[in-house]
Amino acid sequence: MSTGSGIGDRGSALELIKDALSKAKRPCITSSFQAECVVLTDMVREVMPEIPVLFLETFHHFPQTLEYRDELTKKYGYNLVVLKAAEPNIGLWKTEGTRACCDRHKVGPLFSALENYDVWFTALRREQSKSRATLQEIEPFRLPSGKDITKVAPLASWSTRDVWKYAKDHQIPLLSLYEVGYTQIGCEPCTQLPPDPNDPRSGRWSGEDKLECGIHIQAK
Repeated sequence: MSTGSGIGDRGSALELIKDALSKAKRPCITSSFQAECVVLTDMVREVMPEIPVLFLETFHHFPQTLEYRDELTKKYGYNLVVLKAAEPNIGLWKTEGTRACCDRHKVGPLFSALENYDVWFTALRREQSKSRATLQEIEPFRLPSGKDITKVAPLASWSTRDVWKYAKDHQIPLLSLYEVGYTQIGCEPCTQLPPDPNDPRSGRWSGEDKLECGIHIQAK
């Protein structure tokens, strides 16, 4: 559950966003168009409507995700920036495994794009998985080039209930895949209905010793 007072912390999250933006020269936000992503985008755009919204085109998304992305971009006027691998390899996960596929279609394109920004807003939450349990709201993030940027997670302490309540209160439509039982939604080949009802992330890379795709793991 959330470590804060949940939706009552909207004011604190907004203040954090405002402070981070006041110090940023070139901020951006990443979005996979999951519930927390569209909620955070709504909050950040309240302060900076033109902020670039970075979306990773992995060539393996659910059709519903792409349709939803386009619907929301049109509805809200997002400054959408679609990132793609220079040399995509559709089906790479079948031949070289999901790590190679994530590296090619997600990690590489994102880290390359982040070279152009100094503040990165992300919708990560501590509740999502044990790999995110110690997530900080603000922390430095080092790119493979050695460049340091600031990573900001205003919803770090929010629960799923907090996220959904915000969406309902602000009349933000959510991705239709939630309606059939998906809880965390990524690429179609690596996402299934969660086998463990107590672990929302159990539907990602099921059967693999993997909790992250790599875009939130910084260079050492």
